[in-house]
Amino acid sequence: MEDATPAPDRTPADVRRWRRYLAAERAEAAVYRDLASRRRGEEREILLALAAAEKRHEQHWIDLLGDDVGMPLQGDLRTRFLAFLARRFGGVFVLALAQRAEARSTYELDEHATAQMAADEQIHEEVVRSLATRGRNRLSGTFRAAVFGANDGLVSNLALVLGIGASGVATGTILVTGVAGLLAGALSMGAGEYVSVRSQRELLEASTPDPEATRALPHLDVDANELALVYRARGLEAEAAQTRADAVLARLAATGAVEGLGDDGGEPADGDDVHETHGTAWGAAISSFCFFASGAVVPVLPYLVGMEGLGAVVAACVLVGVCLAVTGAVTGLLSGTSPVTRALRQLAIGFGAAGVTYVLGLAFGTTVA
Repeated sequence: MEDATPAPDRTPADVRRWRRYLAAERAEAAVYRDLASRRRGEEREILLALAAAEKRHEQHWIDLLGDDVGMPLQGDLRTRFLAFLARRFGGVFVLALAQRAEARSTYELDEHATAQMAADEQIHEEVVRSLATRGRNRLSGTFRAAVFGANDGLVSNLALVLGIGASGVATGTILVTGVAGLLAGALSMGAGEYVSVRSQRELLEASTPDPEATRALPHLDVDANELALVYRARGLEAEAAQTRADAVLARLAATGAVEGLGDDGGEPADGDDVHETHGTAWGAAISSFCFFASGAVVPVLPYLVGMEGLGAVVAACVLVGVCLAVTGAVTGLLSGTSPVTRALRQLAIGFGAAGVTYVLGLAFGTTVA
């Protein structure tokens, strides 16, 4: 435990800073306990261990403060917001926020924090990163499709609506064009996803070992042992392939158990399990259609409610901007980077593409006139 004797050269600024550290440690420990309450097994144990580590850090500041501990302070706004989310949700978004919170530690720059505490915070960031990665991996496919589809719909249909509108055509024409762009784009996305996923599943099926081949193992010529050719074809060196094939046939002779021809020498994976990460072709097609359509309808909304001219253009841009900022911020949170930076990037890309189309529409309209 750290020395409980107050530092002789403490200043009022030191005391205030230590009290803030103490409040932050207490708040972070509460976040990890709340997250642990929503999990089981290994993840729960890991989160409780993090909470215990924050408790040790808390004690360090209590020892330094001595009689100056005073009334408990609240953590900063970001930590309190994180605690609120942890109590009510506790998903990968909260873990991503906790990862960013650990990365903001300044203990390595503070002479009153021990080297062990600074090292703890760095390791905590990696622990939380690993826990968050599990969640990111579980939703990466769906999230990618949602962000890609919605953003594509937002940007492409905003560009289409602005480009057509800038050419000077009637409002009715803009509305019809926007709806046509929504349907065409959504159907194209759906068809593309169907072909993509279907093709991927077919490639996986073609690459999966045939279960019927395992039945031939008891009848192989032990001296020739052509099973070694299978492992050589999968990339093993000749000697290693021969060793593995000999081991398979030796176990077969000793136990009578027929071993599968999976890449690891075990039973081949269930085809449904292998394909699960890719989803079904129809499921991917329908979700892509819906994600694109949900984004593409936004630029058309002002025209659907009867707005015209510059007012409709401004309203469409504002609505699309809000959506782009939200998707960018969510992407930033999940990736453990700044949500503000990612939101601004989404806005720059989206409005950049729409702006180019709008300028071309103006030029086209001027030429026609």
